[in-house]
This record gives sequence, C-alpha cells and structure tokens, in this order.
Amino acid sequence: MFFDIYCVNAFSKGDFTGNPAAVVPLDFWIPDSTMQKIAMQNNLSETAFFVKNKNGFHIRWFTPKVEVDLCGHATLASAYVIFEILKISESEILFDSRSGILKVFKSENTIFLDFPAADLKTISVDTGIFEALKTESVISWQRAKDDFLLELPDENTVKKLKPDFQKISQTPARGVIVTAPSEDYDFVCRFFAPRVGINEDPVTGSAFTKLIPFWSKKLNKEKLFAKQISERGGEVICQYNGGRVLIGGSASVYLRGRIQI
Repeated sequence: MFFDIYCVNAFSKGDFTGNPAAVVPLDFWIPDSTMQKIAMQNNLSETAFFVKNKNGFHIRWFTPKVEVDLCGHATLASAYVIFEILKISESEILFDSRSGILKVFKSENTIFLDFPAADLKTISVDTGIFEALKTESVISWQRAKDDFLLELPDENTVKKLKPDFQKISQTPARGVIVTAPSEDYDFVCRFFAPRVGINEDPVTGSAFTKLIPFWSKKLNKEKLFAKQISERGGEVICQYNGGRVLIGGSASVYLRGRIQI
C-alpha cells in the first residue's frame, strides 16, 4: 500500500519555524495500530490522518506514543494540505473529531481554527510541579482540562526555564503550559508534554484553547497576539468568543512524499 504524506510547518513565518506536523490523507481508515506505527516512525509531535465524509472530513491525531483528543497545529497543517494541495474549492472546512466538530477557515494567508474554549479551574499548588520546572516564581496555577497552566511573572522567566522532563512526566496531566505577559506580545508561552512523548512542543494549538480564555479575562481583551517561545517559535493570532476561540496562523509545506507499507 502507498499513502501520500506531507510535512507542514504550522504557525510558521518562514523555513524551519513553527511546529512541523505530518499529514496523511486517506481514502479509507487503516488499522489504528498502523497509524500509530506511522506516527512513531515519523517521530514528530503529531501525525494527522483524515478521511473525507459527508460533513467534510474526519480527522485523527497521533503522537509517537498515543492517539490524542485534540491537536491544533496538525489540524492547521491538515487544512493547509486540503486548501493548498488538494485544492478544495470551499473556504471553510468541517472536521469531525474526538473533540466534536471543528471548523477551520481561511482568510487571505491565515488559517483560523474555530475550537471550543477550555474551562479553567484554580487548584491548590503542589510544590512537586515547582521542583519539576525548577522555579518557585509561580503567580497562579490552573487545571485546564487535561493540562496544567502556570502563570509566571515575565517572559524572561518563561524563556530561561530548564525543566526536569522526567519529573514532569510523572504529573497527572497531558502536559504543562507555562505563560507570562510580554512587552512585544500580549503573552508568551511554552508547553512541555513528556508524558505523551513530547519534551517541548514548538507551537501547541490545543494549548491556546486554554491560554486564550485565561489571558482574555486577565487583560480584558477579546483579540490577542501571542508567541510560543520554543526554539523554533511560532506566532499565534487569538480571539476569544465566549465558549469558542479562534486560533490563527500561517503554514508552509516542507516535504512531500509517499509511504510504502
């Protein structure tokens, strides 16, 4: 069997920036075990597979270790493939997913993800997370669905973090989001998820379903501009619409190929 595969840089402003995702369009679903092995061999933070259906497309996401409920950057990468390579005529895509119906649309050169906003819940601080992040400069700590979200005092504190990934992998969460205000952006962030095989993700669309409501309420702004300050980095256009968020960014294709199994 042969399958087309694309590597797309999502939330990218140029070569070797943003978050690379593998995208595999399918005519029919192949076994879950095969998709997981493809994702493991790709060894990217996410590989997305999609199949056309009556609503639009059904999409699934796999890290090298597990299938996940939601992935923003691989959804943006998949939309880029559908818009720019498969040349769908519509300006809007509906994806069926494990997180419900996801709407994606294109405005000029920006692709926007219309995702459900996550609920945030303040919880008592466990010093174990401070030990894992090697910092005590935490202003607030939230449970954000399947992640922890920690606010730090400034961008430099976020940038200088050198976490203990083994200890982070022992926390009862998919990952840990750290964030702070910024002079150049409304906020910056980083995301660590060694528990699902990703020590640090370059740009994490699903994390912005938590970050956008947090900062929108804190700054009293509906429209925000943010950057995930990983080594590759990526800028994100944000908008809070109550129970939904818009997560916008650019993308570019890095590689086109075929899988042979």
